[in-house]
Amino acid sequence: MEHLDHKSKITIMIAIMSAMLFAALNQTIVGTALPKIIADLGGMEYFSWVFTVFMLASSVTAILVGKLSDIYGRKPFILIGISVFMIGTFLCGTSNTIIHLIVYRALQGLGAGMIMSTAFTAVGDLFSPRERGRWQGIMGSVFGLASVFGPTLGGYIVDNFDWHWIFWVFLPIGIIAFILIWKLFPSSEHNPSEKVDYLGSIFLTLTIMPLLLAFSWAGETYAWVSPQIIGLFTATLISLIIFIQIERKATSPVLPLHLFKNSIFSLSNVIGFILGMGMFGAIMYTPFFIQGVMGISATQSGFIMMPMTLSMVAASTIGGQFITKTGKYKKIAIFGLLIMSLGMLSLAQMDESTSNWIAVVNMIIVGLGLGLSFPVFTLTIQNAVSHKFLGVATSSAQLFRQIGGTIGVSIMGTIMSLSMKKEMTEAAGGNASQAFAQNPEAAAKFEQLQDPQVLMDPEALEQMRSTMPENFLGLFDQLISILRTALSHSLSAVFLTGCLVIASAVILTLFLREIPLRNSNAETLDDKEEAIELEERSV
Repeated sequence: MEHLDHKSKITIMIAIMSAMLFAALNQTIVGTALPKIIADLGGMEYFSWVFTVFMLASSVTAILVGKLSDIYGRKPFILIGISVFMIGTFLCGTSNTIIHLIVYRALQGLGAGMIMSTAFTAVGDLFSPRERGRWQGIMGSVFGLASVFGPTLGGYIVDNFDWHWIFWVFLPIGIIAFILIWKLFPSSEHNPSEKVDYLGSIFLTLTIMPLLLAFSWAGETYAWVSPQIIGLFTATLISLIIFIQIERKATSPVLPLHLFKNSIFSLSNVIGFILGMGMFGAIMYTPFFIQGVMGISATQSGFIMMPMTLSMVAASTIGGQFITKTGKYKKIAIFGLLIMSLGMLSLAQMDESTSNWIAVVNMIIVGLGLGLSFPVFTLTIQNAVSHKFLGVATSSAQLFRQIGGTIGVSIMGTIMSLSMKKEMTEAAGGNASQAFAQNPEAAAKFEQLQDPQVLMDPEALEQMRSTMPENFLGLFDQLISILRTALSHSLSAVFLTGCLVIASAVILTLFLREIPLRNSNAETLDDKEEAIELEERSV
C-alpha cells in the first residue's frame, strides 16, 4: 500500500485511528461505571471477570490474527474486528445479569484483539519504517486520549443517564470507521500457498490463557502456591513445550520460531515485556495513592492523573516526529526509559504529606518517559523483520507487552499486600487498636479498616466514622492515619520495584543493535544482506 498517494494514506489513517479510538474508549469508559453496573446487575463475586475475560479474548485473538492477516491481508480482519466489537458493545448495553455482561465482554475482546493487531500492522503497510515513527507516536496518543476522556465520560453518563448508554454512545464512531475502511482501505491478494496452522494456534492459546489466568488470580483469588495456580502454571509449561515441537515442524507456523533468532526481535520483545510491567504498575497503583493516601475523591483523582496522560500523548507524538526526521531511535528509547525510571523513583518518595502539585509533577515525569519509549519497540521489531512477517511480528510485540502488564500488576499487588500486612500487624499492637478491641462494636469497625480499599471511598469512610461512639472518634482518626501511612509505605515499595524494573529495561536497551530504518517496505533485510554478499564476492 506504499504506492498510494499521501492524501489517501492520511484518509486511511484517520479511519484506522477512528477504529482504535472506538475500541479504546469502550475499554476505558467501563472502569468508572462498573460499580454502578454491579450495583444494578449484582454478582460482585464475578467483578474481576468483566476485565479478565476481555483481556484473555483480546490477547489470544491479537496474536492469532497477526499471522492470518499476513496470509489473507489486513482489511478483512479489521472489518470483522469492528463488526464483532460493535455487536459485543451493543449487547453489553442490553445485559440483564452479570453473566450476560461477561459473555458480551468476551465478544468485545475478540473484536478488540482483531482491531488492535491489524491497526498497528496496517501502519507498517502504508508507511516505510523511516516514516513509521511519526505515525506510531500518533497511534499511541489515541490510547492516551481515550484514557483521559473515557473515565470522565463514563462517570458523567452513569451520574446523569442510564448506565447502558456507556456502551451505546460511541457506536456511531464504530459505524463511521467501518464505512471509511470498507471504502478506502485497499484489498490485498492473499497467499494461497500458505496453510493455516490450526494445531499451533490451539496450543498457543492453551499456553497464553492459563498463564494470564494464573497471574490474574495469584495472590488475590488464590494463593501463589495453591493447587489452582500451580496447576495453571503446569498447564502453561506443558502446552508451551508441545507448541514449540509443533512449530518446529509446521510449514507455515502461527508464530515462526526463527524470528527469535533475530536478536533485535527477541530483545525488543523482552524490553516491551518489562515496559508493560512498569507501565501497568504505574497506571494501576497511582490512583491507590491519590485516593487512599492523599484522601482525594475519585473524580478529583481523574484530574490529577490527567497530566500524566497528556504528557505521554505529547511525548509520544514529539518522539515519533524525531525518529522520522533523524532515523535514530535507540537514544530516544534510552532517554525515555531513564526519565520513566526517574519518575517511578519520584513516586516512591511520596508520602501522606505530598501536595497535589508534587504528585502531578511526578506523574508528568512518568508520562514523558512512557510516551518517548513506548512506541519505539514496536518500530524496532517491524524494522527488523521482512515485510511478509509484519503482522505476526507486530502482534507478538502486543502480546509480550500484555503478558508483562498482567505479570507486573500481579507481582506488584503481592508486594503491596505483603507490605501492608506487615505494617498493619505492627499497628495492631498499638494503643489505639487495643482500645478498639475492648469495645465489640468498635472492634468490628477496626476489622473493616484492615482493608486499604476502605480508604478509596471517602463517603463510606465518613459514614463509618459517623457510626462510631463519640469517645472513639479520636482513636478512629488515629487509625485512619496509621492506615494511610501503611498504604503509603506499601505503595512506595511498589513504585520502587517499578523503578528497578524499568532500570533493567534501560540496561537491556544498551545492548539493542540499532540498524538503519528502511526507506521502503520493498527493501527487506534479506535484500540488504544479499546485496552485501554479492558485493563482497565481486571484490
